[in-house]
Amino acid sequence: MDEKKVRGYPESLYKVQTKYCGGCGHGVIHRIITELIDELGLREKAIITNPVGCAIWADLYFDFDSVQPPHGRTPAAATGIKRVLPDHLVICYQGDGDMAAIGTAEMIHAANRGEKFTTIFVNNAIYGMTGGQMAPTTLVGQKATTAPLGRDPEKAGMGYPIRVAELLCSLEGSRYIARGAVNNAANARKTKGYIKKALEAQLSGLGFTMVEVLSQCPTNWGMDPLQAAEWLEQKMIPVFPLGEIKNTLQDVQNTRKE
Repeated sequence: MDEKKVRGYPESLYKVQTKYCGGCGHGVIHRIITELIDELGLREKAIITNPVGCAIWADLYFDFDSVQPPHGRTPAAATGIKRVLPDHLVICYQGDGDMAAIGTAEMIHAANRGEKFTTIFVNNAIYGMTGGQMAPTTLVGQKATTAPLGRDPEKAGMGYPIRVAELLCSLEGSRYIARGAVNNAANARKTKGYIKKALEAQLSGLGFTMVEVLSQCPTNWGMDPLQAAEWLEQKMIPVFPLGEIKNTLQDVQNTRKE
């Protein structure tokens, strides 16, 4: 493997000043994605669909093709792109509000159909760009602008945090579902491994794959970056456990061989 692709600055990532807040996990996730695209040699065949939200700026950072669908419609756009260009690597990049609220129907049905693209689901447990409102993944007791006293499941309209990865595992069309985090170097390395496995599965045409990534949002959590990284470790991971949650890739491969 080319050492430059492993150790140097990713060719697929523009060298520009970030618009993300200090301590935000999006930049780390962008780095992981572009490192993998370079390592797999797929820069000319990579297409990312990024939604409204903090990831609205993805085209400023990714030096490969991108499409920005309306809020919540990213899986629908990714479905169309992958069907028209089946030999391309198609990545659906979504936040928790975009995927688990506004785009729930698109996400569930794409997974149920077994659409052959890979979703990177960034879960920071809050609406980031639009003002810190409670998201579907906001923790019980966690404060938000629309839940100033903390999320209370007993109050009308609040409910419980949605575990998206576990939800998608129940669908037969999903083949690989994992959850990682980027709050420290060790978790980021593991997350990269999950995403690589998901991308390779897509290239083999094995079905719907998704990696959920727990990410910090210091600004809307009201914390500094260090506090946010620690809060994610202490509060989010117990609710959203890390690891491979569903992996049927080997079963699918064995079935095809038979």
